Amino acid sequence: MAQEGRRVLLCNCEGTMPLDGAALAKACGASHTSGIATQLCRAELRQFRAALQAGESLIVACTQESPVFEEQRGELRADAAVTYVNIRETAGWSSEAPLATPKIAALIAAAAVPVPLMRALTLNSQGIALIYGRDERAIEAARQLSTRLDVTIMLDRPSDVPGQPLMDLPIVRGRIVSARGHFGAFELTIDDYALPVPSSRRELVFGAARNGAKSNCDIIIDLTGGTPLFPAHEKRDGYLRPDPNDPAAVQRALFEASGLIGEFEKPVYVDFHSELCAHQRSHKTGCTRCLDICPTGAIVPAGDHVAIDAFVCGGCGNCGAVCPTGAADYRMPPAAVRIEQLRAMLLAYREAGGRQAVVLVHDAEHGAPLVDALARYGDGLPARVLPMAVHAVSECSLAFFASAFAYGAAELRILAPAKRNADLGGLDQQLMLADAILSGLGFEAGRLGLIETDDPDQLAAALSALPKREGLAASSHLAMGRSRDLARQALRQLHKAAPQPVEMMALPQGAPFGSLQVDIGHCTLCLACVAACPTGALSDDPERPRLSFTEDACVQCGLCRSTCPEKVIALEPRLNFTEASSAARLIKEEEPFHCVRCGKAFGTTSSIERIVAQLEGKHWMYDKSDMVERLRMCADCRIIVQTESGLDPYAGPPRPAIRTTDDYIAEREGADRDDIGAPADSWPAGSPKAGKKQV
Repeated sequence: MAQEGRRVLLCNCEGTMPLDGAALAKACGASHTSGIATQLCRAELRQFRAALQAGESLIVACTQESPVFEEQRGELRADAAVTYVNIRETAGWSSEAPLATPKIAALIAAAAVPVPLMRALTLNSQGIALIYGRDERAIEAARQLSTRLDVTIMLDRPSDVPGQPLMDLPIVRGRIVSARGHFGAFELTIDDYALPVPSSRRELVFGAARNGAKSNCDIIIDLTGGTPLFPAHEKRDGYLRPDPNDPAAVQRALFEASGLIGEFEKPVYVDFHSELCAHQRSHKTGCTRCLDICPTGAIVPAGDHVAIDAFVCGGCGNCGAVCPTGAADYRMPPAAVRIEQLRAMLLAYREAGGRQAVVLVHDAEHGAPLVDALARYGDGLPARVLPMAVHAVSECSLAFFASAFAYGAAELRILAPAKRNADLGGLDQQLMLADAILSGLGFEAGRLGLIETDDPDQLAAALSALPKREGLAASSHLAMGRSRDLARQALRQLHKAAPQPVEMMALPQGAPFGSLQVDIGHCTLCLACVAACPTGALSDDPERPRLSFTEDACVQCGLCRSTCPEKVIALEPRLNFTEASSAARLIKEEEPFHCVRCGKAFGTTSSIERIVAQLEGKHWMYDKSDMVERLRMCADCRIIVQTESGLDPYAGPPRPAIRTTDDYIAEREGADRDDIGAPADSWPAGSPKAGKKQV
């Protein structure tokens, strides 16, 4: 059987799945089927080997035995692409398996979408590890790792730590007051740093302490049980923080740490395009969505844009989901590829006769084990529930949600842990925005939401309780462009199918779509907003004073509002479905002012006259008519007129002469000569000459 030019190998896993080969071949658009294996990974492995030797690109409907198949690829040195898709736990092992043919076709179709290779960073670890604890448990942990790693023990405010008969491992006292960096390059600042006294007898005694000590290491094992050293610490590679009161957790952490030496690759989760970033212009702050939502602190301001530290990034995808311009481009996989998978899955499901599709989004770490447990120990997923595994559920954006419903989904649920973590802040925003748009278009409430559970039985109950209703739309449009473009395309399709297709829809604050309200009476057409706008939504005309606005391009970053010197701009979050939203709309236009000397157009009439009114007779530089007249000249003519006049326009009254010591002496001597020639009765009272007669 073939799918998108790739051969599909099916197996019913020793008869445990009721697969209909003919129906699947028809659903996948294949003219025939090569048959369904019973034990493809063992007795019928030759089918896989033969397909590899024929050089065919393959989709193997089995993930459990993928190591066996990969071993065969290695032996044959085959270059053919092989993709593995799970149809057993997700569809075949279910009480509704006989009805799951459309679902299996959908899963195979999604797997056939090619995914581009990702870039990766190289991390190097020399195995320098810091065991940070408070008691002798840290010392015991260090001894277990000492044969594999270069270990240092740091005790934070230790008490009753026994003296060591052999100081074969470095032990210090200290409290980490700041930590930054990443796996292979942690940088620590330590207060209360002290070395142990060699004469420590009953318990460890430390010498004089100092603050501000610096240290570097590759790995940190935190056994203090206190506040984590990093935000979203579970996403910081190389930082292990087990519960010190849980011996099993400590042993798992030590086992993981023992392998953290050598060279490692880390995916570059986000491609950042700084030229698209709407964070700042001219020291005025605009969009801060990614800064507000990043759980790891990997995003920091960097001038007019932000910077993403790929070494610290945890891959949650929040930045890509909330970025309104596409500057933060999530690559696990790219948004267009993810939505193309969604399109292929829902279209194949619909064409195979499936109805009332429910898209269940889950990750591999939390969601996949629940789906697996439900298949092995319960009734499995219902036939209409289409599971979609993603790297992180927080990567889901408005574009993803809108596309799912545009392609025919009836419901969408995201499977998340029962205990909330910092990753879900951005997801909540996107869900709220998508729900507001669906409600505004007149669709029934409750079409999308979260299932927060760690229990497979609760998952089954939540899925069974979903209402059975038809999909919202039946589009087949191609997903093209960045995330914002994808959202626009899907929203227009939903608008066509909406029960109440309104032309304008108010959106909550912070939405990435909207218009501007400009007080044109006080706008001077200085066009500072045009210079600040990062998307070109605001534009001018090089020929005349004119301000225009294109609503489709506005991301509601607020840079125009914060830049406007007259403070006449206000944001209006809304969704405009009319064709006019993609065209430039005139906001204000004035006649240009013409230079009174050469006739050249510059500025606007209202602006020049306002400046003249504010300065004429009210500023010492403009108390003469010729100086006022220069305000009505273009820049070139002002220079010409000033040069011809030969006068300094900035000249003030003559400055007083500088007085020196000689001036003061001469003045005093002159006063003395005047005193000698004056009549005695004219001398001041109290003068030594008063009362004496002149000879």
